[in-house]
Amino acid sequence: MKRVIFNQKGGVGKSTITSNLAAISAAQGKKTLVIDLDPQANTTFYLLGQDATELDRTIVDYFQQTLTFRLSRKEPQHFIHKTPYDNLDVLPSHPELEELQEKLGSRYKIYKLRDTLAQLGEYDEIYIDTPPALNFFSRSALIASDRCLVPFDCDEFSRKALYTLIENIREIQEDHNSDLKVEGIIVNQFLKNANLPTQIVNELIAEGLPVLKSRISTSIVVRQSHDAKAPLIHFAPAHKVSIEYMTLFDEIMEKAIGPMYEPMIPRASAGEETLLS
Repeated sequence: MKRVIFNQKGGVGKSTITSNLAAISAAQGKKTLVIDLDPQANTTFYLLGQDATELDRTIVDYFQQTLTFRLSRKEPQHFIHKTPYDNLDVLPSHPELEELQEKLGSRYKIYKLRDTLAQLGEYDEIYIDTPPALNFFSRSALIASDRCLVPFDCDEFSRKALYTLIENIREIQEDHNSDLKVEGIIVNQFLKNANLPTQIVNELIAEGLPVLKSRISTSIVVRQSHDAKAPLIHFAPAHKVSIEYMTLFDEIMEKAIGPMYEPMIPRASAGEETLLS
């Protein structure tokens, strides 16, 4: 299964969610790959730690070789690195990835990631982290994936951006990838004792959006795991947030065998955007 974690809004926890779900997948014995398409490379540093500063093979090198004629090219496996954790590999990002967008776009490489993943059949699960924008790399990931997970951080700005996001995913489905399904919205940084987050989540559910039942709480342990460069299942396996991630993973796995949500195109109603069935 190929999953993209995508939201056009920054600060919603894409890298943290990608890394922790992939780490749980690997810990359960699934051969798992993480592809980091965000030039910030937060996922790369989270999973590789200090080793990420000394990489000589990244996704930048992989894409660059597609821009020039070569009699022989390195296979994608050449650019993949093992993490300290069993069954978990990463195709790392690099800040120079940002500079490649225009070149790759002008050479019509939007399907290159999809073709690349077809060569990586040895993996049971692939998780793709994306930049906080609908750009060449996030479009490539949506075209290449089977499922899309949408992090949501329970504020009104995120809610408004969500409607545009759903519409953009629908466009990708219609034009490039009819097999893409929205697997669910992940409620992240949730404050269960605060009224506003609960109200917003309940309203999204009432609108028919595919909000997953699992909630990821706000906790300092997440930042501590970032600092330690260790996913929560390895850093603090008994912590409440670690258990929430494991519950989320189980829900996603169960949902994967059931019907998926089909995005609906939003329209304006009474001055606000809503979703129609």
